[in-house]
Amino acid sequence: MADLRFWKGHGTENDFVIVPAGAELAPERVRALCDRRAGIGGDGVIRAARGDDGRWFMDYLNSDGSVSEMCGNGIRVYARHLHDREGEPFPMEIGTRDGVKTLTVDDHGRITADLGEAQVLGETKVGIEGRSWPATHVDTGNPHAVAFVDDLADAGPLLAPPDHDASLYPDGVNVEFVVRRGEGHVAMRVHERGSGETRSCGTGACAAAVATATSEGRGPGTTYRVDVPGGTLSVTWTEAGRVLLTGPAVIVAEGTTSL
Repeated sequence: MADLRFWKGHGTENDFVIVPAGAELAPERVRALCDRRAGIGGDGVIRAARGDDGRWFMDYLNSDGSVSEMCGNGIRVYARHLHDREGEPFPMEIGTRDGVKTLTVDDHGRITADLGEAQVLGETKVGIEGRSWPATHVDTGNPHAVAFVDDLADAGPLLAPPDHDASLYPDGVNVEFVVRRGEGHVAMRVHERGSGETRSCGTGACAAAVATATSEGRGPGTTYRVDVPGGTLSVTWTEAGRVLLTGPAVIVAEGTTSL
Protein backbone atom coordinates (compact mmCIF):
# COMPACT_ATOMS: atom_id res chain seq x y z
CA MET A 1 0.00 0.00 0.00
CA ALA A 2 1.35 3.44 -0.94
CA ASP A 3 2.38 5.80 1.83
CA LEU A 4 -0.45 8.02 3.06
CA ARG A 5 0.03 11.67 3.94
CA PHE A 6 -1.55 12.62 7.27
CA TRP A 7 -1.92 15.42 9.78
CA LYS A 8 -2.79 15.04 13.47
CA GLY A 9 -4.73 17.63 15.44
CA HIS A 10 -6.99 18.03 18.45
CA GLY A 11 -9.60 20.31 20.00
CA THR A 12 -9.60 20.04 23.82
CA GLU A 13 -7.79 16.70 23.36
CA ASN A 14 -10.51 15.24 21.13
CA ASP A 15 -8.01 14.15 18.47
CA PHE A 16 -8.21 13.36 14.79
CA VAL A 17 -6.15 12.08 11.88
CA ILE A 18 -6.66 14.17 8.73
CA VAL A 19 -5.94 12.55 5.37
CA PRO A 20 -6.20 13.86 1.79
CA ALA A 21 -9.10 13.45 -0.61
CA GLY A 22 -8.94 10.16 -2.43
CA ALA A 23 -7.45 8.25 0.49
CA GLU A 24 -8.94 4.76 0.73
CA LEU A 25 -10.56 4.45 4.13
CA ALA A 26 -11.97 0.99 4.64
CA PRO A 27 -13.04 0.47 8.28
CA GLU A 28 -9.97 -1.63 9.03
CA ARG A 29 -7.68 1.17 7.83
CA VAL A 30 -9.52 3.73 9.95
CA ARG A 31 -9.14 1.47 12.97
CA ALA A 32 -5.42 1.05 12.22
CA LEU A 33 -4.87 4.80 11.90
CA CYS A 34 -6.74 5.51 15.15
CA ASP A 35 -5.06 2.73 17.15
CA ARG A 36 -3.29 4.40 20.08
CA ARG A 37 -0.60 1.74 20.43
CA ALA A 38 0.04 0.47 16.92
CA GLY A 39 -1.14 3.47 14.90
CA ILE A 40 -1.17 7.26 14.95
CA GLY A 41 -3.97 7.46 17.48
CA GLY A 42 -7.22 9.36 17.26
CA ASP A 43 -10.90 9.49 18.09
CA GLY A 44 -11.66 9.64 14.37
CA VAL A 45 -10.43 10.28 10.84
CA ILE A 46 -11.27 13.29 8.68
CA ARG A 47 -10.85 12.91 4.94
CA ALA A 48 -10.38 16.31 3.28
CA ALA A 49 -12.58 16.46 0.23
CA ARG A 50 -14.48 18.84 -2.01
CA GLY A 51 -18.25 18.59 -2.23
CA ASP A 52 -20.27 18.84 -5.43
CA ASP A 53 -20.75 22.55 -4.69
CA GLY A 54 -16.97 23.14 -4.60
CA ARG A 55 -16.83 23.72 -0.85
CA TRP A 56 -14.49 21.81 1.39
CA PHE A 57 -16.34 18.83 2.86
CA MET A 58 -15.62 17.05 6.16
CA ASP A 59 -15.82 13.32 5.47
CA TYR A 60 -15.73 12.16 9.10
CA LEU A 61 -15.38 8.59 10.37
CA ASN A 62 -15.38 7.39 13.97
CA SER A 63 -12.38 5.44 15.23
CA ASP A 64 -14.20 2.14 14.65
CA GLY A 65 -14.67 3.03 10.99
CA SER A 66 -18.36 3.94 11.23
CA VAL A 67 -19.74 7.10 9.64
CA SER A 68 -20.81 10.12 11.72
CA GLU A 69 -22.97 13.05 10.67
CA MET A 70 -21.04 15.75 12.52
CA CYS A 71 -18.12 16.44 14.85
CA GLY A 72 -17.95 19.79 16.61
CA ASN A 73 -14.32 19.56 17.69
CA GLY A 74 -13.33 17.84 14.46
CA ILE A 75 -14.72 20.57 12.22
CA ARG A 76 -12.74 23.22 14.14
CA VAL A 77 -9.54 21.19 13.77
CA TYR A 78 -10.34 20.68 10.10
CA ALA A 79 -10.84 24.43 9.68
CA ARG A 80 -7.45 25.04 11.32
CA HIS A 81 -5.87 22.60 8.89
CA LEU A 82 -7.57 24.18 5.87
CA HIS A 83 -6.52 27.67 6.94
CA ASP A 84 -2.91 26.81 7.79
CA ARG A 85 -2.19 24.25 5.05
CA GLU A 86 -4.58 25.20 2.23
CA GLY A 87 -4.81 28.96 2.74
CA GLU A 88 -8.58 28.90 3.19
CA PRO A 89 -9.65 32.22 4.78
CA PHE A 90 -12.03 32.84 7.66
CA PRO A 91 -14.99 33.06 7.77
CA MET A 92 -15.06 29.60 6.25
CA GLU A 93 -17.91 27.40 5.05
CA ILE A 94 -17.46 23.64 5.33
CA GLY A 95 -19.90 21.02 4.13
CA THR A 96 -20.84 18.12 6.41
CA ARG A 97 -23.40 15.33 6.41
CA ASP A 98 -25.44 17.68 8.62
CA GLY A 99 -25.27 20.56 6.16
CA VAL A 100 -22.95 23.53 5.66
CA LYS A 101 -21.32 25.02 8.78
CA THR A 102 -19.72 28.46 9.08
CA LEU A 103 -16.52 28.89 11.09
CA THR A 104 -14.84 32.03 12.37
CA VAL A 105 -11.69 32.74 14.39
CA ASP A 106 -11.10 35.29 17.17
CA ASP A 107 -8.00 37.28 18.12
CA HIS A 108 -6.90 34.52 20.50
CA GLY A 109 -6.97 31.84 17.80
CA ARG A 110 -10.10 30.16 19.14
CA ILE A 111 -12.39 28.88 16.43
CA THR A 112 -16.17 29.13 16.59
CA ALA A 113 -18.38 26.73 14.66
CA ASP A 114 -22.00 27.65 14.03
CA LEU A 115 -23.62 24.22 14.31
CA GLY A 116 -27.12 25.38 13.44
CA GLU A 117 -30.30 24.86 15.41
CA ALA A 118 -30.44 22.38 18.27
CA GLN A 119 -33.49 20.18 18.77
CA VAL A 120 -34.70 19.13 22.21
CA LEU A 121 -36.66 15.99 21.44
CA GLY A 122 -37.96 14.80 24.78
CA GLU A 123 -36.93 12.56 27.64
CA THR A 124 -35.35 9.12 27.67
CA LYS A 125 -33.06 7.23 30.03
CA VAL A 126 -29.58 5.69 30.01
CA GLY A 127 -28.01 3.05 32.19
CA ILE A 128 -24.74 1.45 33.23
CA GLU A 129 -24.42 -1.88 35.03
CA GLY A 130 -27.84 -1.81 36.64
CA ARG A 131 -27.90 1.93 37.38
CA SER A 132 -30.05 4.27 35.33
CA TRP A 133 -30.60 8.01 34.94
CA PRO A 134 -33.24 10.10 33.19
CA ALA A 135 -31.78 11.82 30.15
CA THR A 136 -32.71 14.54 27.68
CA HIS A 137 -32.73 13.64 24.00
CA VAL A 138 -30.97 16.45 22.10
CA ASP A 139 -29.95 16.56 18.46
CA THR A 140 -27.04 18.88 17.63
CA GLY A 141 -26.13 17.26 14.33
CA ASN A 142 -25.49 14.00 16.19
CA PRO A 143 -27.95 12.26 18.53
CA HIS A 144 -27.29 12.80 22.24
CA ALA A 145 -28.68 11.68 25.57
CA VAL A 146 -27.75 14.09 28.37
CA ALA A 147 -27.95 12.75 31.94
CA PHE A 148 -27.40 14.90 35.03
CA VAL A 149 -25.43 13.19 37.80
CA ASP A 150 -24.22 14.17 41.26
CA ASP A 151 -20.60 13.31 40.48
CA LEU A 152 -18.81 12.62 37.19
CA ALA A 153 -17.39 9.46 38.76
CA ASP A 154 -20.94 8.05 38.93
CA ALA A 155 -20.60 6.89 35.31
CA GLY A 156 -17.70 4.59 36.19
CA PRO A 157 -14.99 3.75 33.64
CA LEU A 158 -17.33 4.00 30.60
CA LEU A 159 -15.69 1.04 28.92
CA ALA A 160 -18.86 0.03 27.05
CA PRO A 161 -21.70 2.03 25.51
CA PRO A 162 -24.29 2.96 28.14
CA ASP A 163 -27.64 1.20 27.86
CA HIS A 164 -30.12 3.27 25.84
CA ASP A 165 -33.39 3.02 23.95
CA ALA A 166 -32.40 1.32 20.70
CA SER A 167 -35.72 2.20 19.09
CA LEU A 168 -35.03 5.90 19.73
CA TYR A 169 -31.36 5.64 18.73
CA PRO A 170 -31.14 2.89 16.07
CA ASP A 171 -27.65 4.03 15.02
CA GLY A 172 -26.35 4.50 18.54
CA VAL A 173 -26.07 7.63 20.68
CA ASN A 174 -23.51 9.86 22.33
CA VAL A 175 -24.17 9.91 26.08
CA GLU A 176 -23.13 12.88 28.23
CA PHE A 177 -22.94 12.71 32.01
CA VAL A 178 -23.17 16.27 33.32
CA VAL A 179 -22.76 18.03 36.66
CA ARG A 180 -23.67 21.64 37.37
CA ARG A 181 -20.76 23.79 38.59
CA GLY A 182 -22.61 27.09 38.97
CA GLU A 183 -24.55 29.58 36.91
CA GLY A 184 -23.67 29.13 33.25
CA HIS A 185 -21.08 26.48 34.09
CA VAL A 186 -21.19 22.68 33.75
CA ALA A 187 -18.71 19.82 33.48
CA MET A 188 -19.18 16.57 31.62
CA ARG A 189 -17.87 13.21 30.55
CA VAL A 190 -18.97 11.54 27.33
CA HIS A 191 -19.16 8.14 25.70
CA GLU A 192 -19.20 8.66 21.93
CA ARG A 193 -20.76 6.07 19.66
CA GLY A 194 -18.06 4.49 17.55
CA SER A 195 -15.19 5.88 19.65
CA GLY A 196 -15.79 5.13 23.34
CA GLU A 197 -15.09 7.61 26.13
CA THR A 198 -13.27 10.62 24.70
CA ARG A 199 -11.55 13.60 26.30
CA SER A 200 -14.08 15.95 24.74
CA CYS A 201 -17.06 16.05 22.39
CA GLY A 202 -18.04 19.30 20.70
CA THR A 203 -21.59 18.43 19.70
CA GLY A 204 -21.93 16.79 23.12
CA ALA A 205 -20.88 20.00 24.88
CA CYS A 206 -23.54 21.80 22.87
CA ALA A 207 -26.13 19.19 23.82
CA ALA A 208 -25.14 19.49 27.48
CA ALA A 209 -25.49 23.28 27.39
CA VAL A 210 -28.88 23.14 25.64
CA ALA A 211 -30.19 20.46 28.03
CA THR A 212 -28.99 22.44 31.04
CA ALA A 213 -30.52 25.69 29.81
CA THR A 214 -33.80 23.88 29.13
CA SER A 215 -33.86 22.23 32.55
CA GLU A 216 -33.18 25.59 34.23
CA GLY A 217 -35.94 27.32 32.29
CA ARG A 218 -33.45 29.63 30.57
CA GLY A 219 -33.71 28.53 26.94
CA PRO A 220 -32.01 30.36 24.05
CA GLY A 221 -30.00 33.49 24.74
CA THR A 222 -27.59 31.75 27.13
CA THR A 223 -23.87 30.95 27.19
CA TYR A 224 -22.30 28.08 29.11
CA ARG A 225 -18.78 27.18 30.03
CA VAL A 226 -18.43 23.44 29.54
CA ASP A 227 -15.47 21.74 31.22
CA VAL A 228 -14.36 18.46 29.68
CA PRO A 229 -11.42 16.23 30.66
CA GLY A 230 -9.38 17.77 27.83
CA GLY A 231 -10.06 21.44 28.57
CA THR A 232 -12.84 23.99 28.32
CA LEU A 233 -15.35 24.88 25.61
CA SER A 234 -17.80 27.75 25.35
CA VAL A 235 -21.31 27.17 24.01
CA THR A 236 -23.72 29.97 23.13
CA TRP A 237 -27.36 29.17 22.40
CA THR A 238 -28.38 32.32 20.57
CA GLU A 239 -31.72 34.09 20.74
CA ALA A 240 -32.28 32.82 17.19
CA GLY A 241 -31.84 29.24 18.41
CA ARG A 242 -28.45 28.59 16.79
CA VAL A 243 -25.67 26.85 18.71
CA LEU A 244 -22.16 28.33 18.58
CA LEU A 245 -19.24 26.19 19.77
CA THR A 246 -15.98 27.97 20.61
CA GLY A 247 -12.66 26.45 21.62
CA PRO A 248 -9.06 25.75 20.69
CA ALA A 249 -8.00 23.77 17.62
CA VAL A 250 -4.40 22.87 16.89
CA ILE A 251 -2.39 20.76 14.46
CA VAL A 252 0.34 18.93 16.35
CA ALA A 253 2.00 16.65 13.77
CA GLU A 254 2.20 15.68 10.13
CA GLY A 255 3.93 12.95 8.19
CA THR A 256 3.39 9.83 6.10
CA THR A 257 2.33 6.36 7.10
CA SER A 258 2.04 2.98 5.44
CA LEU A 259 -0.79 1.89 7.75
